Amino acid sequence: MATAPSWLAGARHVSDGGLETDLIFHHGVDLPEFAAFPLVEDDAGRALLRDYYDGYAAVARRAGAGLTMESPTWRANPDWGARVGYDAAGLDRANTAAIGFLRGLADGYDLPDVRVIGAIGPRGDGYVAGERVDPDEAADYHSAQVAAFAGAGADLVAAYTLTGAEEGIGIVRAARAAGVPVLVGFTVETDGRLPDGTSLREAVERVDAAAEPDGYVVNCAHPTHIAPGLEAGDWLSRIVQVNPNASTMTHEELDAAEELDEGDLGLLASSLTALRPQLPSLGIVGGCCGTDARHVAALWGV
Repeated sequence: MATAPSWLAGARHVSDGGLETDLIFHHGVDLPEFAAFPLVEDDAGRALLRDYYDGYAAVARRAGAGLTMESPTWRANPDWGARVGYDAAGLDRANTAAIGFLRGLADGYDLPDVRVIGAIGPRGDGYVAGERVDPDEAADYHSAQVAAFAGAGADLVAAYTLTGAEEGIGIVRAARAAGVPVLVGFTVETDGRLPDGTSLREAVERVDAAAEPDGYVVNCAHPTHIAPGLEAGDWLSRIVQVNPNASTMTHEELDAAEELDEGDLGLLASSLTALRPQLPSLGIVGGCCGTDARHVAALWGV
């Protein structure tokens, strides 16, 4: 078991928000298959991304906090990459370039601490649970992306919007093989349970028992949806990051929506504040679908 990075234990870091929904709905960017990673490959795309991350650096500056920048690589795995024309070599190039791009931005920010996170998405749909996967197969599947992140100098890799524990186990195994710290992130439905029906507590405990990561994330769900899943127990101290959705709509409703629901800023902030006493290790806070820098600023009270 690797030792968790010391900065993570004392983290007070602003995370970024809903990159894909922000670009699509606020900037008119076409992102086939919700894939933002091709943007790192040309000057216009990098300019869009630079403006995006600059907004969160400004929030962190006002909050007197550090910053974590998640790479725009949630879809940069073999299945989703193939849908937008990327083979293994192309994905390795894009994943490596994404970390290098963020490292360059980080060097220019005047902040207490800036960390570059290699973002991993699920093999399947982040809103819909598929068949249970074999953890070793998941480790093999995600290993190339994890290795690219580690080789490019990511401070940590993090899986977001997982719908079941088994894929999380595999991603931890891939990260340990690559020698890089790792967070496992789950999404939940309105009842606080994962899309496959597993309770959040059971998912955390199942992954911890098989391949303990450096912490957990809950993302892509409104705080009022996360709340029912926070049953009392020591396991709650394992959650270090929360990135909520702006909207209180269900995943199914969001998937079908043709307009962006930006939610209620006051409700978003107050409902996250209500979760904090139950999450003693929560130090990284940002947003997910439907959020932008305004939402994250509200979550930080700035």
